Amino acid sequence: MYICICNAVTEREIEGAVQLGCRTLSDLQRDLGVASCCGKCAPDTRKLLRRCTKAGAGCAAACGAGDD
Repeated sequence: MYICICNAVTEREIEGAVQLGCRTLSDLQRDLGVASCCGKCAPDTRKLLRRCTKAGAGCAAACGAGDD
């Protein structure tokens, strides 16, 4: 599912970025452009980031990969 419509960033892209080391919204903004236009997706991005960082290696399963 798309999280950031402005920059066409999906949950899976965010999950992948977290697995590659992104840990903050700033990291995701730098690497994916998420929440860098209108900012409406920032709260959902933060929620997904928290879930993924808590899940660690099991991020894809915890974040619902495959639900889109």
